[in-house]
Amino acid sequence: MSPRPRKLVLAVIDSLKPAMLERAVAEGRAPALRAILERGVYVRDCVSTFPSVTPVASATIATGAGPDGHHIPSMNWYHRGEERYVEYGSSFEASRTFGIRRSLFDTVYNLNMAHLSRERRTVFEHLQDAGLRTAGTTYLIYRGRTRHELQTGGGVFPLIARLAQFRHAVWGPTELFYADLFASRRTPCRSMLGRPGLRDQHTGCVGAYLVEEDLFDFLLFSLPDNDTWSHRYGPEGQLQSIAGADRALERIMHVAGGPDAFLDEHAVVVMSDHSQTPIAWRINLAEVLAGWRVLGPRDPERGAAEIAVCPAARSAMVYVLDPERRERLLPAIEHRLLDEPGVELTARLVSDVEASVRSSRGELRFAPGGSLTDPRGASWSVEGEPAVLELDTSDGRVRSAEFPNALARLWSALRCPRAGDLLVSAAPGFEFVDWGGVDHVGGGSHGSLRRDDSEGVLAFAGTGPGSAAHREQWSIEDVAPMVISHFRVGS
Repeated sequence: MSPRPRKLVLAVIDSLKPAMLERAVAEGRAPALRAILERGVYVRDCVSTFPSVTPVASATIATGAGPDGHHIPSMNWYHRGEERYVEYGSSFEASRTFGIRRSLFDTVYNLNMAHLSRERRTVFEHLQDAGLRTAGTTYLIYRGRTRHELQTGGGVFPLIARLAQFRHAVWGPTELFYADLFASRRTPCRSMLGRPGLRDQHTGCVGAYLVEEDLFDFLLFSLPDNDTWSHRYGPEGQLQSIAGADRALERIMHVAGGPDAFLDEHAVVVMSDHSQTPIAWRINLAEVLAGWRVLGPRDPERGAAEIAVCPAARSAMVYVLDPERRERLLPAIEHRLLDEPGVELTARLVSDVEASVRSSRGELRFAPGGSLTDPRGASWSVEGEPAVLELDTSDGRVRSAEFPNALARLWSALRCPRAGDLLVSAAPGFEFVDWGGVDHVGGGSHGSLRRDDSEGVLAFAGTGPGSAAHREQWSIEDVAPMVISHFRVGS
């Protein structure tokens, strides 16, 4: 009989930048992460989704699929069926603009129960279907097989939830600890409803409890505070927030007897969902596209609107609301956007089998199934100006240093059934202001197709292949299959 697989912890450190992790380790600020890196395999260019924003990347990490498979298109998007914007919390001000309760319901309930495709099982569902015990701390994607009621009883946070009319149960991992809304067991751990700065502490507290009580085979250990800190202070400010994430990891190692004892009993995967890049300038897309009637968040004349505009940090989407006018309006909208200095790329489908990406350098058309092979083994045909994506097409290969895995990421984003008609990627240093008027000028952000936004950390110890050279190009799509393979569960 083969030995039982070790328990596995998947730690997702939001926006973790490889260079900053390496610096934190070198300066002694991240001893727990150092222990993992010393025992395992380190990849410093694991590529994210496009757009490289948290809801899209989280869905990919949890399912192993891109946007075309999991159906989460962005942080802010237009729901054609319900004729409204969906806002997952770009900022508190953006949520307030659309209605706090509406935004929270979309983020807490609809993201998992309605928007995430049912055709793709999450890693929790895969493992629970095989009889394994799963657990998760506060993470955007939590869908599993176990029903969890909203927390009841005394205390201010359950009271706030009831006043906000949160009353529905959810389906999640075997053990679910989601902010102060859902908790499968009573613990002393509190997050003040997911307040930034306390979320990593909450995860560390819950994780220590789960390790000490031996309550899981697989744990998704979410550490989101690095993202909030980096948005405010820029990627160069991550040293402090990385140290905070490391303390949460140290906490679960401590209750297991220290790093060596913990790593003897647990396999660990540490990863980014995306990275971040410094922001110097803002763009208001609703103002840029003011030549068309833009649908507002609470527009009293919704029927008169021509387009919906969906900013998401350094990415954006535009929807043409009248399908009969789509082919006529899109070229003009695209031309106007590319006249804007902060817009680097636009992309759209030109047919069911071909896409177009444009920049000031011209147009590139591409489609799956040609004679060129990308670093992940997919085949493509390209026509037009390779400089649009800085493509190298020599020797039958297609690759780009500045826009990693560009063709596959764009194709998946464009084929997402909820995506806009036009996708937009910002130039270096620029960010699209959200519907609440918030930007991160002076700090950091992410979302674009560029390397600085998209390449993050992947490190694994006690699981996975023995070398980073196992793949020419790693992607966050590889993590869910790695976890499933670790437990020898069929896909």
